[in-house]
Amino acid sequence: MKDSEIILGIDPGTLVMGYGLISVNKSSVSVIEMGVLQLSKHKDHAERLHLIFKKMESLIKVHQPVAVAIEAPFFGKNVQSMLKLGRAQGVAIAAAMMSGLHAVEYAPRKVKQSITGRGNATKEQVLTMLRHTLGIVEDVRFMDATDAVAVALCHHYQGKTAQIKKEHGAPAAKVKKNKATWESFITSNPGRIK
Repeated sequence: MKDSEIILGIDPGTLVMGYGLISVNKSSVSVIEMGVLQLSKHKDHAERLHLIFKKMESLIKVHQPVAVAIEAPFFGKNVQSMLKLGRAQGVAIAAAMMSGLHAVEYAPRKVKQSITGRGNATKEQVLTMLRHTLGIVEDVRFMDATDAVAVALCHHYQGKTAQIKKEHGAPAAKVKKNKATWESFITSNPGRIK
């Protein structure tokens, strides 16, 4: 690792895109910049996508991140909203790739688990942990920005986990998958069956 590395976190959206940049060095993690790109005043969806791309280009050019972490869209009932969100995420990934960066996706549950220890944590609980961990003093109205910082921090934690496993000789990539059956579940969990 260089003296410090910058990770760009993105919380994609077609109305509001959150972004957060953290600087990581051997002894600390700090927030460099966080904010939101307001897109709701632009009615044309293609124009919104163009603005997302330009913002990504600008953030990458100014801050020179080594990694881009993007929150994966959650599955909703509204198909049109999901399509638009997927396009916004795709444009952000394309902008990262155009700058020679690989964008890594993290499910919302994975981000929450990484930051709070609970995959079903609320946005407020994530914000509380970020305030404690990074000293963020941010208005709750900008939850999309703090979500983006959480995605960047999650990426850092995942890299750190892989590094620790590598240093201690544990296998980093291979995980043996057991074929679960009802019989093995009942045998392993006799108290859960009534």
